[in-house]
Amino acid sequence: MTSKEKRKRKADPKLAGWKNSRAVKMALFALLTLMFYVALAPKLLPEKYDIQVNMPSDKEILAPTQIPNSKATLQAQEEAAEKVQQVYRIVSMRNDTLVSQLLDRIDTLNQDDQLTEGNKVEIYKEELPQRVDQFVANFIRGSSTGTTYSATLLQEVRARLDEQKYDIPEETFYKIPSLTSAQIQAMKPVAIEIVSRLMNDQITDAQTARARVAEFISRSSLTDRTSREVVQELIRLSITANRFYDEEATKEAAVQARENTETVYIEQGDVLIHRGETITQDMYNLLRENDMLKTEVNYWPQFGLLLLSGLLSMGMLLFTRQNGDTFQYGNPQLLMIVLIYFIMLIAMHLTALVQRDTMNYVGYLAPVAIGCTLITLLLNIPFAYFSAIVFSVLASVVLNSGPAGIFDFHFGFYTLVVSFAAIFTVHRASQRSTILKAGIMVSLFGAIAVLALSLIGDTSPDRNTLLYSVGFALAAGLLTAILAIGLMPFFEVTFGILSALKLVELSNPNHPLLRKLLIETPGTYHHSVMVGNLSEAAAEAIGANGLLCRVGSYYHDIGKTKRPSYFIENQTNIENPHDSIDPKLSKSIIIAHARDGVEMQKEYKLPKRIRDIAEQHHGTTFLYFFYQKALKQAEERGVEPDFTEAEFRYHGPKAQTKEAAVVGIADSVEAAVRSLHKPTIEQVESMIGKIIKSRLDDQQFNECDITLKELDVVAKTLKEAVMGIFHSRIEYPEEEKPKAKEN
Repeated sequence: MTSKEKRKRKADPKLAGWKNSRAVKMALFALLTLMFYVALAPKLLPEKYDIQVNMPSDKEILAPTQIPNSKATLQAQEEAAEKVQQVYRIVSMRNDTLVSQLLDRIDTLNQDDQLTEGNKVEIYKEELPQRVDQFVANFIRGSSTGTTYSATLLQEVRARLDEQKYDIPEETFYKIPSLTSAQIQAMKPVAIEIVSRLMNDQITDAQTARARVAEFISRSSLTDRTSREVVQELIRLSITANRFYDEEATKEAAVQARENTETVYIEQGDVLIHRGETITQDMYNLLRENDMLKTEVNYWPQFGLLLLSGLLSMGMLLFTRQNGDTFQYGNPQLLMIVLIYFIMLIAMHLTALVQRDTMNYVGYLAPVAIGCTLITLLLNIPFAYFSAIVFSVLASVVLNSGPAGIFDFHFGFYTLVVSFAAIFTVHRASQRSTILKAGIMVSLFGAIAVLALSLIGDTSPDRNTLLYSVGFALAAGLLTAILAIGLMPFFEVTFGILSALKLVELSNPNHPLLRKLLIETPGTYHHSVMVGNLSEAAAEAIGANGLLCRVGSYYHDIGKTKRPSYFIENQTNIENPHDSIDPKLSKSIIIAHARDGVEMQKEYKLPKRIRDIAEQHHGTTFLYFFYQKALKQAEERGVEPDFTEAEFRYHGPKAQTKEAAVVGIADSVEAAVRSLHKPTIEQVESMIGKIIKSRLDDQQFNECDITLKELDVVAKTLKEAVMGIFHSRIEYPEEEKPKAKEN
């Protein structure tokens, strides 16, 4: 244990208790880990149930998240498949070629004089139907080798064509041999044209198209009755169906319909099974498919969540240890951090309760920036940035209402943006109205982040969803400001936090102690204000808390109000009382003002860091003037001194912080400058150097972390500040004019 820690414990016995206890610190981090575990468990570890089929449920079972309903989805898929219409394909076989081939064969056979008319009739009866069958067979055989038509479709074509075969009337065969070549040549273009026109239509039943042939023949150019009758029958023989049912395509369409059917979901929070309801096999299967049954003991998910929670807490522990030089993370501060994180998690979960998959944007209403706002105002900025990352991880899990995935990038990114905006806005807050400005900035940046995330994607965002998302983000910023303003006094009073806002309030001249100082000791009041100006400039130059130095300076000599006339700045037109009293009594009066000031500040419940400055600004410095006076009086009386040098020192403690050290230096510098009649810049610079060197030689800075380099910066800053404040009293050396050169 360092001497600094020992002195702290001796000065305040309470510090030896829970505030610095390592066991309490570990307990707080364990509590934080448990808090993370409990907060994330509902999202990452859904509750599992021990139930059996045909047994009543002993509790009401709700959907932990949006889960797919496989039975309802399957039913919807089957309904979609049943609604699929049968698929028909057009199969073109060039029937005009068929009728042309038939007429060519008739023309050739009729010109054969070696065959009798009876022989020709028999040939036509056998050959014409065969040619049609051969034409169809050749088409199917040729199509089966390609990829245009499937085998099942070609089978359907053959089956339908066999069903719809046309039989030429018997008497037509006896008319065909009598046709001349000229008649056949006249019939040919008419037949080809009629077949082509009829086959351009979609024909499922060939009989329908064959019934229209007579109408077309009657309008044709053929006038010979025999020719008209024969060509009519040949056309009917050549007409076939060209639109066929495609079973394979129909099945494929049904498959596509099933695949395109949206999954039916059970919304988060919907009742799956009511209390006392008998468990059916379908209910049991639904719970089993969504891993909600205690079918086997599996502790790995719990262990994984415990590791995740432990990593978050471990990161915070390492961060606080690494940055302990810039901010002391005692157990009170750690307890406050736990409370802030607890508030954040409660806010997230309350928002998640009203959040649904169809209203995912409700998550943007969560005041996720409140945590970083409070940490920035009450603790320090680096830890606020670290917490922003932790909060983004927590929000991406707790506010994730989607059907799949652990983290929702949208809420994580949104939380990070608004947290950074809050930190940047309030990090130099000096008025409570700054918190409201921070809320407006959170609203603005949150809305921009939501708009950016909504516009990213392949599809255009729904207008209503976009408006709701942006609206909730805007409302969250105002909610953040309201909560921050309401919670700040609680943390300040409960943990004795000295925030920048509290410091500004304490600097108000209407504070009872400052009014007392002004009315009863105007000289000391003016001195305190000067010290505040000097110390603030010096503290900010070395990165210390300038506002704390200013306000601490206002109260550092408040103890002088008990005996104001014994301090030189208040001795206007009166004799110095110290001239007529014993130097040891003078010493006691002077030394007592630090202790008296602390007691008065305790009475008015001023924060400890302000009291520490009043108690430590003199440290254990030596009252050299009164010590020498006492020695002189003892020498004049011819007696040995009955006192020691230690009795003429302030009781301390020495400065424990940079702020206390800077205020102490500024206090001495202001008093010394005021004692000079017409100081010069050289005198001021020399005087500041002597004061700092004197305190350094007296080891007054041994218990604080101020460095020699920082003391040098303090000296330079104080010199510039003194020149600015007392410029009318400081004499500048005249510039020597160069002598004229002799000719």
